[in-house]
This record gives sequence, C-alpha cells and structure tokens, in this order.
Amino acid sequence: MQAQDPLAVIDPALIKQAVVALKNGDLVAIPTETVYGLAADASNPTAVKKIFTAKGRPADHPLIVHVAAPSANDDSAAQEAAWFNLLTPWVRDLSEDAMRLILAFWPGPLTLVFKKDKHVLSEVTGGQDTVAIRSPSHPIAQALLRELGGGLAAPSANRFGKVSPTRAADVRSEFDDLPALLVLDGGDCEVGIESTIVDMTSNPPVLLRPGAITPNQIQSRTGITVVGLDQRSNSGEDGVRPRVSGSLKAHYAPNTPMRMYAPGGLYDCLAEYPDIKSRVAVVMWESERAIGGQSNHMEWHEIAVPLSSEAFASGLYRLLRDLDDQAWDLILIPEPPTGQEWDGVRDRLQRACFGSGPSESNHVKS
Repeated sequence: MQAQDPLAVIDPALIKQAVVALKNGDLVAIPTETVYGLAADASNPTAVKKIFTAKGRPADHPLIVHVAAPSANDDSAAQEAAWFNLLTPWVRDLSEDAMRLILAFWPGPLTLVFKKDKHVLSEVTGGQDTVAIRSPSHPIAQALLRELGGGLAAPSANRFGKVSPTRAADVRSEFDDLPALLVLDGGDCEVGIESTIVDMTSNPPVLLRPGAITPNQIQSRTGITVVGLDQRSNSGEDGVRPRVSGSLKAHYAPNTPMRMYAPGGLYDCLAEYPDIKSRVAVVMWESERAIGGQSNHMEWHEIAVPLSSEAFASGLYRLLRDLDDQAWDLILIPEPPTGQEWDGVRDRLQRACFGSGPSESNHVKS
C-alpha cells in the first residue's frame, strides 16, 4: 500500500464548498483510489444529466453510485447493520453473498450491481432495473460523501471514451471549457484503473469488468465464486447481463494510434505500419534491452515500464496521457502477461487500442 499522498489532505472548508455545489446541482470532480470522478448528486436528475452533457456520454450508458462507508470502529454485526441501512435506499435485495463482499472489500475498488430500488433515477441506471454501487476508499471522497449524506453518481472525469484522469491537473485540462468546475485535488490515484464490477443479480455472480480485485482474491477472502463472461453467456433474471461503465469495445483511448505487440513480436509490429511516418513510442518492460534508434523511414524511442501488474496499472493512464502530449505518430505497447492480476490492464489496453487515434478516424462510437 502506498503512503497517502500529501495532497490528499482533507480541507473541511473545501469539503463544505463542494457539498454546497453538489446540492445546488453543480458538478464536482473528486479523487478516488481508482481514477478521478465527475460527480453529481445521484438524487438530482438535472445534475446527473449535466454529467452526460459534459462528458458527451450516451444517455443509456449507466453510472456508478458512490456511497460513504460506516465507521471502521464498529464490530462486524454493527458494520453489517450500517451497510444495510446505507444501501436500503438504493437496492431492492441485499443478499448474504453481497454483504460478505461488502464487508471484505468496501471501501475499495469493487463495484457491485444490484436490482435497484424504485426511487433510483433512470438517468443514473441508463434505464435499466439495476444499479451499480461502490464505496471509494480515498479519504477525500469519503469525507465528501459523509458530509453530503447521500450518493454521488460519478463516472471518470474525462470526455467519453478517452483516457481516464489520475491527477487533478488531468481533469482541469480535460474540462478547460468548464472553468467554474470545482476540482478536489487528492493527489495521484493509487490504483490507477477503474473498479472491478461484479453482477450480484446473477447466481453465481458474474465479473462484468476486471480490475484490481480479481475473482481469485474474492474466492480466497470470502469463499464466493465469481465467474467470467466466458463462463456464463447471460446473467440476471431476464437472461440479459446489465450494461455497465467501461463495457464498450472502444474506451480509455489516447488520441495517438496505439497497438499492442506480442512477446518477441516488436519488430514485426514495427514493420506492420509503414504508413506511420516517423516517430514511434515503444513501451517495453524495464527488464528488456533498449532498442531505441532510427532507420531510413522511422525513429523510435523506448519507454520502460514495470513488470508488476499493480505498478503498471497505477501508471498506465499517466503514461498514455504523457505520450499523447509528446505527439508521437504511433504508440506500441506490450501485451500483458497472462493471469487474473493482469486482466484489468489487458481489458483497458484492448479497448484503448481499438478506440485510439484522432477522433475523426477512431471507433469510439462503436
């Protein structure tokens, strides 16, 4: 676990300012342990619609509701009762398995999908009868949620389909056309990719989006088996799995064209794109030898990255944003190793590659 970033200091006056803005129907950018979120009061339909307008997000693409965590000092029985009371306004049925996951992993980077309470806004759920909920572990997010006393709908604070932000400066750059947007600076995000999403409306639960928390970790800590989409073709009572954030084929995409290369396949990948004019950023594992150089028609530069799933995930979006800023003609990035601990990274890279490139030529709308 990384030490808390010195910027992640809770300023009570700033928290109160953010609560006033949220209650007035405004948006506030908030830090979480995964990525920065663009937050609105989840009970205010007008405010929630502002998220979709600001991001350019399709109205049927559901949002995740963020809730506060009860006091960590309570015993397990008190914790369970507190979670039940916190979630009752949002969910129709809170199963025993769901509570076990909550007690084991919340607050943290795990989102659970439930059948929604009738009062949950359709603007939040994308018109579905399910709602996705998580409790973020970032201290500033928790302080804000406790002071607000309600839920926050908060997708990543970036234009739809583009690279998620992991620093406050990323958010300000992304929404420079919204100078009045209040951005709470909580330092660099620790996890660096979005939360794991598990569908609790299915038996057994189904993994809808991989992240830092893996099915193996869930099994180890709770005894609950979470199956992948390749193991279950459908989920939910109606036989159709819920739509969730980050599930489109193109997402998390840099403006620079990006491709993954297989182990040992870098030179083949370089040769595959003769239409790329000159400057290529080659991302390599830090244990591999440097290949930086140039040929008659191409210059390439090596960027070393750690062969650790946690470290790679933590720096992934920072890397993509930095490479975008450096105006490369092509980004080549290695395929992650196999294993559940890499599945979240692999998922983000596959979607990022598919959607990468200038907006007029990529597939973000797919």
